[in-house]
Amino acid sequence: MKFGVVRFPGSCDDVDALLACRRFGDAELLWHADPGLGDVDAVVIPGGFSYGDYLRAGAIARFAPVMESVAEFARAGGPVLGICNGFQVLCEAGLLPGALLPNRELRFLCRQVDVLVERDDTFFTRACTRGDALSIPVKHMSGRWYSSERRLAELEENGQITFRYAPGQNPNGSVGDVAGVCSAGGNVVGLMPHPEHAVDALLGSADGGMLFASAASQPAAV
Repeated sequence: MKFGVVRFPGSCDDVDALLACRRFGDAELLWHADPGLGDVDAVVIPGGFSYGDYLRAGAIARFAPVMESVAEFARAGGPVLGICNGFQVLCEAGLLPGALLPNRELRFLCRQVDVLVERDDTFFTRACTRGDALSIPVKHMSGRWYSSERRLAELEENGQITFRYAPGQNPNGSVGDVAGVCSAGGNVVGLMPHPEHAVDALLGSADGGMLFASAASQPAAV
C-alpha cells in the first residue's frame, strides 16, 4: 500500500500524516501545484490551514491542480481520506456531503474525544467493528458539520455517517453528533478528529492507527 499525502501552503499536519501512513505502508508527499498523483494507492488530505483558510476553510484548496486528480481518482473508486482541513476541502469540492461551519462557541478547541464507528466497511474502517469507540484528538475552529434534517436522514438511510462523537462529547455542535461521513460509494471518508495524532500509545492512544491499518490491509481500489 502506497499513500500519497497532499501538502498545501498552510498544511501543518502533513508530516504527522505522512509518518502515520509509513507505520502501515509506503507514503510520499504530493505537492498541491502538481496535477498528478503518481503511483499512489490511496490519498490522504491532512489537517492545517490550507491557503490560510482565506474565504473559508478549504474554499481555495479545492481549486488546486492536485484536486482535479484527486476528484478523478475518487470517481474511479480510489480511496481518499480527509482529516480536519482535509475534510473541509473534500466537502468544498463536493466529494463529501455537508459543510463545516464555525464551532458553536466560536473558538478554537483542542481536546481528546471518543469517536464511535458507525460504518465498518469503508476502506478506512475495515479493521474496526461498528460501535467501537476510538480515542482521538480534535483541534479546529470550523468543525461543526452541518446538513439539513432532510439531507441528514438521507445520509443515515444511505449509511454515509461513518463516525459520531460519543454521547456528551460533541465538541463543536455538529448536527447529529456527526464526526465524519463518507461518499455514496464508501471510498471517500472525511472526519474532523485527527487519527494521525493517535497512532502510538505514548501519545495517549493508538486508536487512530485503525484507519491506516484498514487501508493497508486491503488491495487498492484503483
